[in-house]
Amino acid sequence: MKPRERVLAAINHQEPDRVPICIGVSNATSLKMIPYRAIKELADIEAPDEYIYQWPELGTAAPDEATLLRLRSDVRGVLDLEPAHVLQRNRARPPHTPFVDSWGSGQVELAPGEWLPGLNPLREAATVEEIEAYAGWPDMDDPTRVAHVRQQALQLREQGEFAVMGTPWLLFPFERAHAMQGMDVFLLNMAENPDMAAALLRRITDSCKALMGNFLAECGDLLDIIKIGDDLGMQSGLLISPKMYRRLLKPLHAELIAYIKERTDAKVFFHTDGDVFDLIPDFIEIGIDILNPIQTSAGRMSNLAALKERYGQNMAFCGGIDTHRVLPFGTPQDVREEVRRVISLLGAGGGYMLASVHTLMNDVPAENILAMVDAVEEFGRYPLG
Repeated sequence: MKPRERVLAAINHQEPDRVPICIGVSNATSLKMIPYRAIKELADIEAPDEYIYQWPELGTAAPDEATLLRLRSDVRGVLDLEPAHVLQRNRARPPHTPFVDSWGSGQVELAPGEWLPGLNPLREAATVEEIEAYAGWPDMDDPTRVAHVRQQALQLREQGEFAVMGTPWLLFPFERAHAMQGMDVFLLNMAENPDMAAALLRRITDSCKALMGNFLAECGDLLDIIKIGDDLGMQSGLLISPKMYRRLLKPLHAELIAYIKERTDAKVFFHTDGDVFDLIPDFIEIGIDILNPIQTSAGRMSNLAALKERYGQNMAFCGGIDTHRVLPFGTPQDVREEVRRVISLLGAGGGYMLASVHTLMNDVPAENILAMVDAVEEFGRYPLG
């Protein structure tokens, strides 16, 4: 099969020729710059160091085509950008000063080249009026955000080789609220100041819809998959209770997914870290087609057999290869065995795309990344086993 045919078969719960690989496509499925450089060196590939979203502080590589081919990736991404004036402002700012995005939130440098979220413009906000009065809400109609995406998507579709994933840079309502207030403040507000929390989530949702609408107006007819997401879990469980999720967030997620499905036939790929086992029925109900990253180190998400048995007929899975222990600290043989184990549990009948659990970080050896993708050729051919 061609890569696109392989992906479409898998996400439609059919068995392709082999398990598809999704790597290098988004900030949730790519790799950081250090392992990217190491892979290029191992594979004798000469290509510039480019960053996803033209955003060096994010630290995630935008792999070149030769590297994507070496990584056997079956998917290619179409990404939006921050507005041109925001990109230019950040390129021109003094070295080591904070990166500020179009929302007014941003990242600070903790050590040379190491950036983490640290600017929360609404940290002190405590009323609905303060949310409404915030002057820094982004202009989602700035044409430079999406001016390039149709050409990229059209080129990929005309080539017909790879599945096309739309990846607009959207922190969905919950994560964006963390960026605006700080996680500690917003979680407390959800419990003690729910009207203000709901107003912030509502305002963010409206901005997300505006950007998504503009993105899909440009290329929604050319996409196979559209990526969204909201991190809801920790290693040991949920960040908020199922009751709170269903009251404050689930209606907004449902609204956004319905909005997307009105504008594209692409499958909805939802990224959420941690142990979110308790919410999977909710995810199915609101129309999520593909769940990522299947964090096997987190609570009941480690029970891949139960995931496949209970929910494998209703959604596809993407991810599952452990970035907590196996990929950073294992040997290439350990990685091969983990790939074989995960494919055996999630791959039967299709419905599975292999990927690492989130972005491959700087502590993952290039040899292990290549062992992961090469093992799919060995263990991921159908019929499995």
